[in-house]
Amino acid sequence: MTTINHTGVSHTVFHMLGIPGLEDQHMWISIPFFISYVIALLGNSLLIFIILTKSSLHEPMYLFVCMLAGTDIVLSTCTVPQALAIFWFHAGEISLNRCITQFFIIHCTFISEFGILLVMACDRYIAICYPLRYTTILTHALIGKIGVIIFLRSYCTIFHIIFLLKRLTFCQNNIIPHTFCEHIGLAKYACDDIRVNIWYGLFVIVSTIVLDVLLIFVSYVLILCAVFHMPSQDARHKALNTCGSHVCIIILFYGPAIFTTLTQRFGRYIPPHVHIFLANICILVPPMLNPIIYGIKTKQIREQVAHMLFAEQKWTACNYC
Repeated sequence: MTTINHTGVSHTVFHMLGIPGLEDQHMWISIPFFISYVIALLGNSLLIFIILTKSSLHEPMYLFVCMLAGTDIVLSTCTVPQALAIFWFHAGEISLNRCITQFFIIHCTFISEFGILLVMACDRYIAICYPLRYTTILTHALIGKIGVIIFLRSYCTIFHIIFLLKRLTFCQNNIIPHTFCEHIGLAKYACDDIRVNIWYGLFVIVSTIVLDVLLIFVSYVLILCAVFHMPSQDARHKALNTCGSHVCIIILFYGPAIFTTLTQRFGRYIPPHVHIFLANICILVPPMLNPIIYGIKTKQIREQVAHMLFAEQKWTACNYC
């Protein structure tokens, strides 16, 4: 890209189009966005409330689930309301600083979710291989420190990109065909050389997401080795069942992300609106389905939800009588 600012103008305001080519369908597209956001917000809030208020759920696994639910709420709230504003009110104008802030929060949250999934894999390894020492190894103090480390890792890796974007002169088009801001999606409108941005973005992906995937894979290899050395079939089944929810979340989270990356890299002939749809699926689907999966597959959480619902119905019936 040229390093000369031919116009002498650097855009400080951008206009987001939402899903390009489907502007006349935005009102219909907003329906699944809105429903997904409401389910994600209510489901994850309920999950956090149940885990924090029930002392029986103050175990390491559930505290990590609580962290995951919190990041899901942040991720959804940072993106979906703006998309709905574009769909409903054509409010696509966004300042450069606000765009960078949104990008920063989205990417920090994504890297935090990957980190939490890695820690949850390690949690399952400790629970299966060292069951008697499980709570003594993963104390509440250690879990708190892990949470801080996850946040600091995501913050420190993404923070530098702010300065990489701030140094650029945005003298090209200021129309962003998307529902939210992203690093390279914004940098490509600069007249400066963005190779540093590209290489640093690749470094962030390799040092966080790729590394986390490898460590999760190693964790599950060790888990499977330990499970298959268990003497009874019931013990093996119970051990694998405790990993079911986590495996579902990993597939749900990594699947769309990998597929989206591959289509962006190799899908030259795929229409732009398909790329935008896939990017939004990565934002919408995991936060919506995470509380549902843990609510269905985790017996303790399922029992607490049922207890709350039936207790509420019983209290209402008594008042009515």
